[in-house]
Amino acid sequence: MAVTRRPPPARHAGYDGYPWPREQPPTPQPPAPAHTQGSQAPPAVLAENTRSARAGVQTVLGVIALGAVAVIALWWHGTPGVRGLGGWLTGAGEILGMLAGYGVVVLVALMARLPPLERGIGADRLARWHAMGGRYIVSLVVAHGLAIVWGYAVEAHAGVVTEAGTLLTAYPDVLMATVAGFLLLGVGIVSMRAARRRMRYETWYYLHLYTYLAIALAFSHQFAVGASFVSSLAARFWWSVMYLTVAVLVVWYRFAVPLRGFVRHRFTVAGVTREAAGVVSVYIRGSRLEELAAEPGQFFRWRFLAPALWWSSHPYSLSAAPGRDMLRITVKGLGDHTRALARLRPGTRVFAEGPYGAFTAAGTAPAGSTLLLAGGVGITPLRALFSTLPGQVTLIYRASSEQDLVFRDELDQIAAARGAVVYYLVGSRAQLGGDPLSPRMLRSLVPGLDTYEVYVCGPAGMTAAAVAALRAAGVPGRQLHYESFEFA
Repeated sequence: MAVTRRPPPARHAGYDGYPWPREQPPTPQPPAPAHTQGSQAPPAVLAENTRSARAGVQTVLGVIALGAVAVIALWWHGTPGVRGLGGWLTGAGEILGMLAGYGVVVLVALMARLPPLERGIGADRLARWHAMGGRYIVSLVVAHGLAIVWGYAVEAHAGVVTEAGTLLTAYPDVLMATVAGFLLLGVGIVSMRAARRRMRYETWYYLHLYTYLAIALAFSHQFAVGASFVSSLAARFWWSVMYLTVAVLVVWYRFAVPLRGFVRHRFTVAGVTREAAGVVSVYIRGSRLEELAAEPGQFFRWRFLAPALWWSSHPYSLSAAPGRDMLRITVKGLGDHTRALARLRPGTRVFAEGPYGAFTAAGTAPAGSTLLLAGGVGITPLRALFSTLPGQVTLIYRASSEQDLVFRDELDQIAAARGAVVYYLVGSRAQLGGDPLSPRMLRSLVPGLDTYEVYVCGPAGMTAAAVAALRAAGVPGRQLHYESFEFA
């Protein structure tokens, strides 16, 4: 079932053990020893980083919770009293609306590319929080509308449908808020996993931008009819400061900082090489790359200034440790954008945002040994980690066929240079006689698995199944680090 590759002695190669594109080879650089390449830290530093990462997660969640409490306190301060069923329903609707207004600001802040969040918590976790929070926000908005209409209907002794019509026709801001609510509901629907799988990334991304229009409409509605804001200048001031602060952060980190990097680092395509069926590596040259402080396992959002590519950016992981003047990404052609990368010409300018992500060695505790578990093109960030992680490293690479294996020669050379072991699990479950990533099989391949630090990367389904199997095999959650390839 599992084939252990005992690779031949490593041959001379470029930086980090991968060959540079023939089009524009850089000045040869002697490869560093496998155990010293890339970004590493001593065990004491890694343990401190782990504690800091956990503290960071708790701090961010604590701040978000405190903000929600402050929102409720703001409503309480601005509400003189609540009487009767209609008053309680209206009050509940106001609280739900204010929490929704606060929640959308939190969701935008989570995806604003703030370096402390991206590096301390990780883009993958932030994306999960964002997706989960989006579902709560949509639910709050719907519940807010129902409670307000019901409460007003009770107080006016009218029917719910009649009162809804009155609110929509007599109050323009309510109509704008209704449009905002439907926009958020629509974005929530297209962001569901089943819907996202059926549409192009670009389509989903640009539909998602309607969230900003919904936020603007809802903000106007809150100030026009929100009881806590109509009579309180201080409440309006601090609410505006919250929205304005997040807007400035978005503009700065998603536009100004990348533009400054574009001018400073002068990214250009150095060459493109074919790695496997439908998989290519893009080599990107730049200057002063050490200032980026990029680490193996991280990703950038790349915008290639070529016809049909310049108008959208996509997240791609580094597939090798960053060099002094060169970065490499490796992409599988799954859509129009990714397939077009194979046709990039040397010299094409590149706009890059990043580095992002905490899928690195810096945030892990020293477990003595490390297991890397890759599925398909999920090998890309793990390839970079394979050559740079300290200590004993085992790599398990799951693929449907031999043609789907990427970097096989490179992986074998790295394994030979550092004395690591690579298991290639190739074929269908039927061909392999069962699930090759079951807890029993993982324990048989990696004795003492529960003591390993484990990194998992691959398609969402494979990643979820592998993480569940690793937990069942006894790997503590604090030793599991994983990323899945989904829209970011």
